[in-house]
Amino acid sequence: MLRGAMSTPAEQGLTMPPEWAPHERTLMAWPCRRELWGGELAAAKTESAGVANAVAAFEPVTMVARDEADAAEARAACTEAVEVVQLPIDDSWLRDSGPIFVVDDPARPTRRVGVHWGFNAWGDKFDGYADDAAIGGLLARRLGEVVTAPMVLEGGSIVVDGTGTLVTTEQCLLHPNRNPGLDRGQIEQHLRDHLGVQRIVWLGQGLVEDRDTDGHVDLIAAFLAPGRLLLQSTPPGTPDHDNLAENRRIAEAAGLDVVDFPVLAHASVGGEDVVASYLNLYMGDRFVVVPLAGRPDPDEEALARLREAFAGKEVIGVPGVTHAFGGGGPHCITQQVPALAS
Repeated sequence: MLRGAMSTPAEQGLTMPPEWAPHERTLMAWPCRRELWGGELAAAKTESAGVANAVAAFEPVTMVARDEADAAEARAACTEAVEVVQLPIDDSWLRDSGPIFVVDDPARPTRRVGVHWGFNAWGDKFDGYADDAAIGGLLARRLGEVVTAPMVLEGGSIVVDGTGTLVTTEQCLLHPNRNPGLDRGQIEQHLRDHLGVQRIVWLGQGLVEDRDTDGHVDLIAAFLAPGRLLLQSTPPGTPDHDNLAENRRIAEAAGLDVVDFPVLAHASVGGEDVVASYLNLYMGDRFVVVPLAGRPDPDEEALARLREAFAGKEVIGVPGVTHAFGGGGPHCITQQVPALAS
C-alpha cells in the first residue's frame, strides 16, 4: 500500500509523467469479450498482436490473457519479446481498466506507485466487468506500490503533459453514469490528489461517432510536448466540426499551443460504418504506433503529418479498423509503466 495511509500521491510529491517518458514496459490484454467483438474477435486479436509486436521492438510488453487457451493464442501470435501472463479479465481495454502510474520525478524517477481507479464498464455499457474492475489493482501490485482512488476514471478520458496540465472532456468526466455523487470540483480534486496535476483543461465534447466511451479525449487529442497539444478537427459541415472547433477555442484560451490535425477516416467493419481516429496512437520515448484505416489517401496524409509532429520518433502504422469497431485503437489497449532510474 501507499506509504502514509492518510496522505495522497500528490502530498507525497508523486505525479503522472508524460507518455513519452521512458517506459519499463507496456501493459496490454488479449481481446476476449464476444459480446463486443462478435464475428470480429479473431481480427481484434490479430490487430492486438500487431500493436504488441510493434511496441515490443522498442520495449518489453506484458500481455494479460484470461485463460490457458487465450494465453496460448497470444504466445503464438506475438514475438518472444512479449511476456504473456494469465490473469482474470473481461476484455482488452487496459488503458481504461488498468492502473495509472505516478512517480516522484518525471525526469528521473526513483519511486513509482500504481493508482487503481474505479471501473464500471463505461457507465455499465456491458454486463459482467468485475474482473476488469479488479485488474488495475492486481497489475499495480505485481509492479510495486498501489493506492486506490475513490472515483471511477478511465485512462482514455485524460491526457497529461507531465508538467501539471491534464486535458479531459466534460462529456465523459461529468457524465452521470460515471460518478453521480461527485461534482466538478470534487472530480478535479481527486485528479489533483491522485495524479499530481495542478491544472485541468475541460474540453467540451468528443467525437459524435464515439458510441461507447462518452467522449474519451484520447480519440481527439495527444500531447506532443509540455503545453503543446495535437487536436482533431474536421471540415465545416461535418458532424464533428462545431464541437471540435469549440474544443480548439477552449484549448487556446487555456494557453495551450494547439497543432491542428484535420485527418479523420471512416471504414466499414462487419457492415457497420466506424470512425477511425489516427490520434488514438500510443507513444514511447522513441516510437509512435498509429492505427491505420486501410485507406491509402487518409492513411498516407495522417502518417506524413504525424511524422512531422513527432519528429525524432519512429512512426509505425498498424492495422486499426477492428479496434475502431470495438471503440478505440492502440492507445485504448495499452498502458505505459514508467521506467525507474537505474
